[in-house]
Amino acid sequence: MFTQINIVPRWIIFSLDLAFSSFSLFFAYYIRFNFDLSLLDMAELSRNLLIMAVINSVVFFTIKTYAGIIRFTSAQDSFRILFAIIISNLIFLVANLILISFHKQQIIPNTILIINGLSSFLLLITYRVMVKYFFLYVKNLKIDKRRVIVYGAGEVGLAAKRTLDHDIKINMHVIAFIDDDERKSGKVIDGIKIYHTSEIGNLIINDKIEDLIIADQELLPERKNAIVDFCLEHDIKTLILPPAESWINGQINTRQIQNIRIEDLLEREGIIIQNDVINGQLNAKRILVTGAAGSIGSEIVRQLAKFHPQMIILNDQSETPLHEFQLELQENNMANNFHSFIGDVRDVCRMELLFNTFKPHYVYHAAAYKHVPLMEHNPAEAIRTNVMGTKIVADLSVKYGVQKFVMISTDKAVNPTNVMGASKRIAEIYVQSLFNSLKDSSTAQTNGLSHLNGNAKTLTRFITTRFGNVLGSNGSVIPRFKAQIQKGGPITVTHPDITRYFMTIPEACRLVLEAGSMGEGGEIFIFDMGKSVKIVELAKKMIRLSGLIPNQDIAIEFSGLRPGEKLYEELLNDLENTIPTHHSKIMVARVREYNFELISKHIAELISLSCEYKDMQVVIKMKEIVPEFKSNNSIYEELDAKISVG
Repeated sequence: MFTQINIVPRWIIFSLDLAFSSFSLFFAYYIRFNFDLSLLDMAELSRNLLIMAVINSVVFFTIKTYAGIIRFTSAQDSFRILFAIIISNLIFLVANLILISFHKQQIIPNTILIINGLSSFLLLITYRVMVKYFFLYVKNLKIDKRRVIVYGAGEVGLAAKRTLDHDIKINMHVIAFIDDDERKSGKVIDGIKIYHTSEIGNLIINDKIEDLIIADQELLPERKNAIVDFCLEHDIKTLILPPAESWINGQINTRQIQNIRIEDLLEREGIIIQNDVINGQLNAKRILVTGAAGSIGSEIVRQLAKFHPQMIILNDQSETPLHEFQLELQENNMANNFHSFIGDVRDVCRMELLFNTFKPHYVYHAAAYKHVPLMEHNPAEAIRTNVMGTKIVADLSVKYGVQKFVMISTDKAVNPTNVMGASKRIAEIYVQSLFNSLKDSSTAQTNGLSHLNGNAKTLTRFITTRFGNVLGSNGSVIPRFKAQIQKGGPITVTHPDITRYFMTIPEACRLVLEAGSMGEGGEIFIFDMGKSVKIVELAKKMIRLSGLIPNQDIAIEFSGLRPGEKLYEELLNDLENTIPTHHSKIMVARVREYNFELISKHIAELISLSCEYKDMQVVIKMKEIVPEFKSNNSIYEELDAKISVG
């Protein structure tokens, strides 16, 4: 019945405040005269009660002590009430001082004012707290309430507990806090006892815990994984709170307490980058991002915006995603120094117009075709975008004096087994050999590059970044698994032994910016991707996180390796090694160098074949340029036996 009570009208709260404050004055007189009613001057008391009621009415109305919802009384409400009581009693005190200065009798003795102030505050707060806990008690009478423990006995954990207490629609009751800090063990906050993490097993068994909420925002990923694994073993649902910056008006909403996601478990320790160095390079610069509407390109744009560039040119051929990204920037008040430019990196005339119009200082080249099976069936298109498109943008960068060109590559370029990976490796070879040729030439004319260099005096520094799969990117495995789980399965995994490296999009893009800032030109930077993840285990964990049982509620089926796919991704070629950098998660790959004139000739032939859409000849030429390109589970495997590896 009480759960259906609406919010009490403000006039009732206002009347209750006046009634309790009036009773407080009577109580102050009663105490002042030693609990003897016969000593009270009823005429004086009645007069002062009336005056106090009028003053309190004005003060309470002005300060709006009645505005808060009683069952959600907070410290802010307490301060508002305290301020109102001080003001009303101060008015009497000032009146007394004025009367005394004119040798007149006080309205109310100061001792009574002090007693009245203390008792008024106590009464007004007490009745609010009693109402608050009454509603909390009624809410907790539900017999179907889920028993919850909160991991993290800090401010966030306390905020989560109070949020659950106040929302009558949430059938959750916090039983205990757990925390890694032994100093907190055995203490109590908000009426709930804190236990050390080592006692979680006993809590689960003895208190029949059903849910665990992770409220520690600084919990290390390894620790988070261990807790979630423990909960999954004991059929406990794991929830997580969002970061504090995403709270609504500084408060947690119960709708924000969500099931922990697989992305939360694959995250690693935060990456620290040299913001000062990057800011010094990018501040007030014009920056071009190709593929700006994609998952990687858009995140690069978001992070570049923090360094206050003069302009960021958003280039993409896809109209709708670019329009939606532009709307996002406008909604976040970030659109003042952005310009959207529709254009295909394969269109040399359109790209020439872009460079001639904006003359960018920096280029982040993220535009590419990346889906392995699709490119295996469309090798000519892979070359036209990944190789020809990169060549066009790189050549124009040299012509228009771009300071740095940062190319986004992939781990699939290492010992490629598919067309997509091989096309990205050829793009790497081109930009690296182009830079080496520019660097080694005393003049552009000596190397026949005057058609590229024009009148630009800036040596364009070409930098390549190479990393594996990113979580949540378009077409990645995790969104696909989520969709399959929502449909009731089955989840399709290509092979029981297949593994992949994973990195979050923000993490990858931070490392791209860091590598771009430290690069001097010609380097291929590789990122520390952590440990490889077995995809079938990833699928099982996602099913269990959804509250289901693998191969019982959701089936897992093996569909076989797709064309060009390999079991294990690599980050380095067999002929390569690495050297460390000042950043622990970034290394430089030592790769063999290519003669620019020779590689330019090969690439020109490759592009010519791709423009004629001669797919078989395209792949043959790719294997000639990249001898380590050995097709796997593909129609092009037969070519490997015919091509000499020299």
